Amino acid sequence: MEALRAVIDPEIGQDIVSLGMVDRVDVDGSRVRVRVKLTVSGCPLQTTIRQDVERKLAALGAEAVDVELSTMTEAERDALALRLRGKDPAQVSLNANRLPGDAHTVFLAVASGKGGVGKSTVTVNLAVAFARRGLAVGIVDADIYGFSVPDMMGIEQRPTVIGDVILPVPRFGVKVMSMGFFVSDNAPVIWRGPMLGKMLDTFLKEVSWGPLDVLLFDLPPGTGDIALDIHSKIPKVKEIIVTTPHPTASFVAARAGAMALRTGHELLGVVENMSYVRCPNGDRVHLFGQGGGRKLADVLGTELLAEIPIGLPEAADPDDPDFAPSVYDARHPIGEVYDALAEKVWAKIGSPSPRR
Repeated sequence: MEALRAVIDPEIGQDIVSLGMVDRVDVDGSRVRVRVKLTVSGCPLQTTIRQDVERKLAALGAEAVDVELSTMTEAERDALALRLRGKDPAQVSLNANRLPGDAHTVFLAVASGKGGVGKSTVTVNLAVAFARRGLAVGIVDADIYGFSVPDMMGIEQRPTVIGDVILPVPRFGVKVMSMGFFVSDNAPVIWRGPMLGKMLDTFLKEVSWGPLDVLLFDLPPGTGDIALDIHSKIPKVKEIIVTTPHPTASFVAARAGAMALRTGHELLGVVENMSYVRCPNGDRVHLFGQGGGRKLADVLGTELLAEIPIGLPEAADPDDPDFAPSVYDARHPIGEVYDALAEKVWAKIGSPSPRR
């Protein structure tokens, strides 16, 4: 049984023994039979759990491992939901407009003044780069109207719900929550401001994030309701502003940066996206002009953290389970830029060692 404590449920982030998922273990010489109860029928990660159980027991000398998968009863799921709410040290909860969370967790908002500058692309790839460094990472796709993170990361599954607890969807080592999981066929979200705040509360209160080193918020462009809610509900949030080199984009982005400064949030710096195209001969072509990111950083009194070029991720088969249309591999030149950005941002944060 102790060996099975090393088997971690990929969605919940805790071992299957503590979660009550191991129903029975029978040992007959070198043959071991294990009955595992999944949280939901048809769990998309059941193959991962089965293989992890087989590997852990084989490492102890078991020559044959039989893993029988079944499903928790409604009562067992309700009990698990209570355990998740009561024992999750990083469960995010809102109280009197403050978010105590876990003192270890860094809250990082990625903002822009206008749409179309690649803010979500920066959020996703920065999160994946953090995960490559061994950090425990989550993303809240807070752009309720313009959600895009699930599509960018190639996520097709929906979140698992246990009782009244929602489990974020894991992808590339990042836990993700988005409005995109709760609408069908790319339907538009037609809500007024108060409804946006309620959905944000749901993402914070009712999602079992588990222990995190950093939780990123992909904010909608501008200084609207969601940006205001983030500023008021998470007073210790740190921010990065994304712009392009174009003067108009950097001019508008200054408003988002000014909002962060006026609310007392720490502005870590500016990321200039779509900075240039690198030609085969090594020359750089600046399609949208030059200097917008540097000028914005100077206006806001902060640092230009990175200049990210234009380029497509490596071509891949859309049927490949690791396919994601907007995620750059660590070996890709732009992936290397994001890795350097993650290292610089984490150094500026000055946070403790990763949990993982």
